[in-house]
Amino acid sequence: MANRRFHYDRAFEHYLRANAIPYVAVDEAKRALTGDKKSKVLPTKLKSFDFVVYSDSGPNLLVDVKGRKHAGKTGKAFQNWVTRDDVDSLNQWAGIFGDGFEPAFAFLFWCDNQPPDALFHEVFEYGKRWYAVLAVRLSDYQQHMRDRSAKWDTVSIPARAFDRLSLPLGRLL
Repeated sequence: MANRRFHYDRAFEHYLRANAIPYVAVDEAKRALTGDKKSKVLPTKLKSFDFVVYSDSGPNLLVDVKGRKHAGKTGKAFQNWVTRDDVDSLNQWAGIFGDGFEPAFAFLFWCDNQPPDALFHEVFEYGKRWYAVLAVRLSDYQQHMRDRSAKWDTVSIPARAFDRLSLPLGRLL
């Protein structure tokens, strides 16, 4: 496993390994630089995503993991906010990787106790914590995103849209 400092990233990597899903962990300590050699534009920092996840039947995924705490009870909205930089960077990575790769957010919800079966499709335990994972394609997220906080430059999608668009990660693969 890669050296990950956040328990959400470690849990997600455990999930991939436990389900025998091929992946490459992106080294978050090394931020990528991009630039245009032809126009001599100076390189700019590009926020890294977390995993390249390989699929047998569909596009491979460029996954940015977003960890969120959830009460594990039905009727509670799923926090799905991200920064605008997360969205912009994933878009740029999609252009760099090209055809065959699709950017997506994997929302990993940490629950204090095992959540009810009806709440999530994919639930697992890791490090004495319960997690559930839902994924949203970046293209779907962008169609529905709304400003959340100008101060923090964050966006989110309405709860109904998230319920409709989020899928178990396995379905995207």
